[in-house]
Amino acid sequence: MEERPETELISIPATPRVSTPEILTPTGQRSPRPPSKEAKSSTAWTPTSFISPRFLSPIGTPMKRVLINMKGYLEEVGHLTKLNPQDAWLPITESRNGNAHYAAFHNLNAGIGFQALLLPVAFAFLGWSWGILTLTIAYCWQLYTLWILVQLHEAVPGKRYNRYVELAEAAFGERLGVWLAVFPTVYLSAGTATALILIGGETMKLFFQIVCGPLCSSNPLTTVEWYLVFTSLCIVLSQLPNLNSIAGLSLIGAVTAITYSTMVWVLSVSQQRPPTISYEPLSMPSPSSSVFSVMNALGIVAFAFRGHNLVLEIQATMPSTFKHPAHVPMWRGAKVGYFFIAACLFPVAIGGFWAYGNLMPSGGMLNALYAFHSHDIPRGLLAITFLLVVFNCLSSFQIYSMPVFDSFEASYTSRTNRPCSIWVRSGFRVFYGFVNFFIGVALPFLSSLAGLLGGLTLPVTFAYPCFMWVLIKKPTKFSFNWYFHWTLGWLGIAFSLAFSIGGIWSLVNSGLKLKFFKPS
Repeated sequence: MEERPETELISIPATPRVSTPEILTPTGQRSPRPPSKEAKSSTAWTPTSFISPRFLSPIGTPMKRVLINMKGYLEEVGHLTKLNPQDAWLPITESRNGNAHYAAFHNLNAGIGFQALLLPVAFAFLGWSWGILTLTIAYCWQLYTLWILVQLHEAVPGKRYNRYVELAEAAFGERLGVWLAVFPTVYLSAGTATALILIGGETMKLFFQIVCGPLCSSNPLTTVEWYLVFTSLCIVLSQLPNLNSIAGLSLIGAVTAITYSTMVWVLSVSQQRPPTISYEPLSMPSPSSSVFSVMNALGIVAFAFRGHNLVLEIQATMPSTFKHPAHVPMWRGAKVGYFFIAACLFPVAIGGFWAYGNLMPSGGMLNALYAFHSHDIPRGLLAITFLLVVFNCLSSFQIYSMPVFDSFEASYTSRTNRPCSIWVRSGFRVFYGFVNFFIGVALPFLSSLAGLLGGLTLPVTFAYPCFMWVLIKKPTKFSFNWYFHWTLGWLGIAFSLAFSIGGIWSLVNSGLKLKFFKPS
């Protein structure tokens, strides 16, 4: 009998494969293009396609069963995370090489800023006891909801919720989630960016006045022109492509925020207090006015804790595997960041109220420092303090604008099925910067709306994460865990409504004439 060649003993049918074409993103990174129609109609290669019955035909039955079962197990528990090819083109998820250090920088930059300088204003209405108590409760509450968001980032096996809106859609449903999450997150990002333009421009003007003094008063720039200068600087820095690329800016923003917060309260405490100082809460002409002013003060405390609309986006920049999930470095960096945030917020609130009491101007600590001690503190120290505020505002503008840039580019890439070119990306960012500039010019009192901003955006920080935990994790009904999260969530909604009413009352009562700075 004629022997058959050895090569014919085992015949392995070739599994058809479809190569995924690649394209360069604007940052030079290579990312997969979404599969074409031809690729969708054929069998595409997957990480487990080599574990197929056709491939395993020559292997013994026991080994084949083990490998097939392994394939099913991996797909069932979601160890193989399904990635959306479009994510490789968008600023939030374009680069996934983040780490715990980046998380600490971003959380610090997003979590502390000019809003901390307004805390003594809230203490002027609340007094010592209620001020410290509400600040402590708010800090613990928002730290817990931060932990919830970090855990929910990969709550469903094989799925990463890279954006706050995506998690809201998964929890509340596609339509309701968009309605609940889009307005407060966009309002928080765009409103904060506009407020940063106003504060940054005003601070640059004061810095210029302090440095130049009477020598530069012949033909100074107007306030609107300073807004334009600051906006132009923001637009230049916004050309950095993605969230990981601004980690250096976030580090600068974090360092400058910690430095000027410390300088402000140390300089205030080291000076002699005004002779007519009092620590009694400010009295109002009527009981209703007192209630509304307290609500507005609590809104200021709530506004001091921002950045939850960026937690999932920051975590999305990190690689994640079964052995090394992204929530571990994210929570490590967040803990470091919020330790420094507490080390800044509490001394500013307590030290500022101790130094100025109920004489605290509505503009906050910088306004008080300039009004009461502009002749007592060396001009160089004041100039450095204001310059640090400018650097912090420039850095914070970038991280708060990144979700809006991501939305612009997501809409473009979904329509065109290709990444944004450098010119399209730059055009979006220039357009966004000048829209915020024109809003700031039209509404120059926006920087004083801390209470209203805190009330309207409070659900993003204090309420929605609690609801999301119940709807996604599904704890046992009527258990302590179930009651606890539902109670926290509805309390957050109630506080949001009350603080918003207090903020509107404060705005109307002041006649729309509030300013962040009122230099003498």
